[in-house]
Amino acid sequence: MKKLLFTLCIALPLLTFGQASKLYRQALRTSDLSERISLLNEVIKLEPKNLDAYFQRALAKNNSEDYYGAIVDYSKIIAEQPDADSYYNRGNSRYSVKDYAEAKEDYAKAYLLDDSFIDALYSLACVRLDLEEYDKAISDFDKVIKKIPGNTKPYILRATAHKALENYQKALEDYSTAILIHPSPENFFERGVFFMDVTRYQDANNDLTISIRLDDNNPFAYFYKGASSLFLGNDMNSISDFEKVLKFDSNDFDAHLGLAIAYINLNDKVKAKQHFDKANSILNLGANISSIEAYSDTYWFQHQYYFFNKGITALVKL
Repeated sequence: MKKLLFTLCIALPLLTFGQASKLYRQALRTSDLSERISLLNEVIKLEPKNLDAYFQRALAKNNSEDYYGAIVDYSKIIAEQPDADSYYNRGNSRYSVKDYAEAKEDYAKAYLLDDSFIDALYSLACVRLDLEEYDKAISDFDKVIKKIPGNTKPYILRATAHKALENYQKALEDYSTAILIHPSPENFFERGVFFMDVTRYQDANNDLTISIRLDDNNPFAYFYKGASSLFLGNDMNSISDFEKVLKFDSNDFDAHLGLAIAYINLNDKVKAKQHFDKANSILNLGANISSIEAYSDTYWFQHQYYFFNKGITALVKL
């Protein structure tokens, strides 16, 4: 009898292991994230040191937008057995909750543990960009580009960093290289917006025209093209583009303001007032506007203040 009891005792861990393995396999097979997390909870109860279960549960939590829960699980793994994947994924979860400083540290550690981990280096560069560490972001994007020179996204993002530092020639070189590698509507759009920022309106109009020709489903391309036409004095062209923006979103107050300015330029006071009133209604502004500051959330106020101020002066008199 004693021998039988002893046999049962030594068999239990094997049964527990088999049950945990079965639950783990079942968890990985299901596409239902809630069910996957529930099954992995059971695995972890049976095997509290099963780091693979923690990792898979963290992924499922992250994909369920339980980012803080994912961070806890990744941290458990890192405390027990640090690895590049766990640091990288914890960085992604931290990035999702806008904890950029901690995400940066995680991406840096992931790349330190594995210098072939290009996704970690790329993410590190991106988060440095968000933190306005432009010089360091450029340095990291330099490394990424050396590893994968055919990918255009690092060029576009490095151009953003150069633009922020007012290195406009280097920014232009990066935007143009991206277009040479892949002349996509997105890359023409990005360079077109850059040209808008540096007041090269004809160049902007050219790029945005190409972007729309390649993909006519981007309302932002129509808006910027309409704005560039407005600055070039082509009011009818700008009206055409702003009207296309309103087909995507009839409550786009920036497009209504652009139309109001274009119509006032054409001395069509009726249509100018119509669009001006519509913009004011969307922005919840009263009839008596005393300051241009009321439009602080608009593109025109933030990017074209002096041009807009002139337009507002005429519009408020209608």
